[in-house]
Amino acid sequence: MIAGQHGDKEGRWAWRLTGLITLCVYIFMFAPIVATVVLSFNASMFGGFPLTGFSLQWYAKLLSNEQVLTAFRTSMWIAFVTAAVTTLLGIITAYALVRFEFPGKGTFGTLVILPALVPETILGVGLLVLIKAVDQPRSMALLLLGHILLALPYVVLITQARMVGIRRTYEEAALSLGASRLSSFREITLPLLIPAVVASALLAFTISFDNTSASLFWRPAGVETMPTQILSMLKISISPEINALGTVMILVTVGIPLVGGLILQSLTRLRKRVDAKGNA
Repeated sequence: MIAGQHGDKEGRWAWRLTGLITLCVYIFMFAPIVATVVLSFNASMFGGFPLTGFSLQWYAKLLSNEQVLTAFRTSMWIAFVTAAVTTLLGIITAYALVRFEFPGKGTFGTLVILPALVPETILGVGLLVLIKAVDQPRSMALLLLGHILLALPYVVLITQARMVGIRRTYEEAALSLGASRLSSFREITLPLLIPAVVASALLAFTISFDNTSASLFWRPAGVETMPTQILSMLKISISPEINALGTVMILVTVGIPLVGGLILQSLTRLRKRVDAKGNA
């Protein structure tokens, strides 16, 4: 009895210690982000606490900074194209890996997810050396291809995991009724894949928009993305505009997936209601 009580006390203390360590880790991770957001509204140009007043002047300066606006448009364009291309390629690749058997399937699957296993810095340096070896100048097309290369493995993994959960009998039933394989995929498989498609597209967008190391190696001269623009601004001085720019980055990289997830949940609930009314 005493030994059991002693074990319960040790278990409670272990959980409390785990909770304390977890809390410290979260504070260490998110305190700088919170400080960046708060200081972006500081009226003083010298970032620090306590705040001297509330002001939106640094956001106004961002809107008048043509270099920042150009970098923002560049990052948004690259991220949208990356999300669209990787989603399309990811669906096709995942469908092939799950539904078909072909020679070299295991090797092909490994090659697809390999960029996710290699650190971005090593991958960026390696491709940069390859570009120099073949005397190929850096361009926007190469930068876009690099972002697609980095985001594609995550799209394939998410879509593949969802594809495995979709029963093949649905497609076989459609094929037995005379539907073509393309029609079966479009009418049956793809609607069931929508949650994974939306999630993977949002993840690919975030990976591309927030990418720093690869963009540093692959971007052509004179082209800046949002992360590289922040780094270039930090080389000159630590201005409160950087805090405002960092806050915008946080809103985009966190806000878009969050809003997308809420919209997806709403559409899923609406579809369930429509199906329930139809069945009734």
